[in-house]
Amino acid sequence: MTVSAESGPPADLSAAGVSVWLDDLSRELLAGGELKKLIADKHVVGVTTNPTIFASALSKGDRYNEQLRRLGQSGGSVDDAVFALTTDDVRNACDVLGPVYERTAGIDGRVSIEVDPRLAQDAGSTVAMARTLWETVDQPNLFIKIPATRAGLKAITAVTAEGISVNVTLIFSLDRYRDVMHAYLRGLEQAQAAGRDLANIHSVASFFISRVDVEVDRRLDAIGTPEALALKGKAAVANARLAFQAYEQLLLEARWQRLAAAGARTQRPLWASTGVKDPSYPDTMYVSELVIAGTVNTMPGGTLAAFADHGTVPAHAPTADDFTAARAYFAVLERVGVDFTDVTDALEREGLNKFEDSWTELGESVAREMHAEPATADGDAAGPSGDSESAELLAIYLNDHYAAATGGLELFRRAADAGKDGQDGRVLADLAHQVDEDRNALAQVMSDLDVSTNQSKAAIGWLAEKAGRLKTNGHLLSRSPLSDVLEAESMLVGVQGKAACWRTLRVLAETDSRLRSDDLDVLLDRAERQSAALEEVRSAAAARTLGFRQPTAR
Repeated sequence: MTVSAESGPPADLSAAGVSVWLDDLSRELLAGGELKKLIADKHVVGVTTNPTIFASALSKGDRYNEQLRRLGQSGGSVDDAVFALTTDDVRNACDVLGPVYERTAGIDGRVSIEVDPRLAQDAGSTVAMARTLWETVDQPNLFIKIPATRAGLKAITAVTAEGISVNVTLIFSLDRYRDVMHAYLRGLEQAQAAGRDLANIHSVASFFISRVDVEVDRRLDAIGTPEALALKGKAAVANARLAFQAYEQLLLEARWQRLAAAGARTQRPLWASTGVKDPSYPDTMYVSELVIAGTVNTMPGGTLAAFADHGTVPAHAPTADDFTAARAYFAVLERVGVDFTDVTDALEREGLNKFEDSWTELGESVAREMHAEPATADGDAAGPSGDSESAELLAIYLNDHYAAATGGLELFRRAADAGKDGQDGRVLADLAHQVDEDRNALAQVMSDLDVSTNQSKAAIGWLAEKAGRLKTNGHLLSRSPLSDVLEAESMLVGVQGKAACWRTLRVLAETDSRLRSDDLDVLLDRAERQSAALEEVRSAAAARTLGFRQPTAR
């Protein structure tokens, strides 16, 4: 279905007052014109980046290779190369979003770049790097991302006072969020005292969402009581809603009112980490549940695509009753034994570690490319003779799985349609949607590995499934009761094969930076959940179809 830029879920979200930002950036996205297309078609009005995003970007395509080899030949350090790559990309993205910046009077059209996460506990070094990034990119629509550690709070105040616009990142708790808002106010007050124009200083506060549910759900699963399990999947949205309420309360304070009268801009709440990690939850829940005018939602590409396809905007924003319910939720959470303060403290530590790990990975990838051998005359990179054969075998392996996924998707859809009036049909319809997403994920993996999809082989997989309808089931062309059993068994075998593929790729990810272990872990976990759901469908079909009843004695 094709939806015009003037209609559809992203347009509805924008009309509701939410700024749609993309949590992704790469040279492929810039050079290929995809970012311009997202701005035009999906109402994207900003871009955020982080070390993980840059590490992923470097592993895709070859647009960084020439610059990196040139830097390597000139004797530049890895840190210098990382700085050059990231600032070049962000500067170019600022150019692309310049018209949005002008159209929105500086509210949107923003691109964020993060300070080195290894400096997160050093306020002075963070301030120094923020200045260097600001001067190097030299674009008015830049945001400098600074993590909301205790040292980061001092840095936020200092750079704001200098007139540098800040995206405060890695916020999990309400107490830390309040600290962030007041750090921004202190910076504005110091800027005002220095005679700066407050209207030129902007800020957002990135409140993290999905990771909260991941950690709280893990603890609730460990508790395991019915009351605890009923609380799963609700902490992140409740926490974010209370954060917005804290933001509204700050806007009523006399301290803010004085700054606003002097031209100060609000520090808008930004919902970050909005990609759903648990496949049993709706894939757009962290967008639809947080539609509040005046906020920003920065989405990974997959979440943006999902929302554009089937997202919904509620009829009204959260009400006072929703805020009351959110507070009540955390009271119950504490009662069942989850210390939410400990949750948010753990998430901050984990977030910093992940960013540092990604930064290290980025540096390692840059170092390899800076000193890589140039391509040979026939276009292949120099390397062991076995590399070419391995790549060929990997292409065959992945295309075989892609063909199987194509046939399997057809089977899931047919089985779901056949049972559409029953509970099994609803389960299978949901699984069919997941299988379609899994096939798309496999196609993306193949693209990341520079493996082309063999459409002829995929078509054969589709035809094979069609022909499979003729297999013996007691009827030649039509369905029989046995069809439910045979199809459930076939689907179960297919999902188990898919899980094996994810495990294989997970092993390869240990040595191939083009593969993301975290993404593969999510896909593997989803396959295991799909197997469990299919086993229930299969068992029910077998009992329904093959079960015998004892004759009644006369």
